[in-house]
Amino acid sequence: MARGTQPQERFGELLEQHRGIVFKVANTYGFHADDRADLAQEIAAQLWRAFPGYDAERPFSTWMYRIALNVAISHVRSTAHRGRHSIPLDETLHDIADDNGANHETDQQVRTLHRFIAQLDKLNRALLLLYLEDQSYRQIAEILGISETNVATKISRLKQRIRNEI
Repeated sequence: MARGTQPQERFGELLEQHRGIVFKVANTYGFHADDRADLAQEIAAQLWRAFPGYDAERPFSTWMYRIALNVAISHVRSTAHRGRHSIPLDETLHDIADDNGANHETDQQVRTLHRFIAQLDKLNRALLLLYLEDQSYRQIAEILGISETNVATKISRLKQRIRNEI
């Protein structure tokens, strides 16, 4: 922590620098606009509660991903129990699709990929999200608490499934 910087200020700075992580995880695991907003808020709140235990010797983004993914997975479990686990793909994808409707084929590929991702179990969904974020195998392993070899194997299998199913 920088000299003279209050923990609240430091947390705010780090959250602002890495806020994209919150939105990426919320958009991946929240299936409705309201769910995504609630999830992003819950992730930020949990990050704040956990911040006193953050080890500044480790990358903040790794710590942040781990907490964000844990909150998101818990969120999916709780919404599934309330019967809200259906996936309205058109609503989820409207933010991604080009407003001008320029490339229908690309839009269709994105929809197909999102359907594939939505059907993955929580570990593979998190793994794919981190892989698509260009995280290294070592970072993915640390965030998910699995070995680098396991990460490599799972990513290879996911790639093959994508080739076969999409």
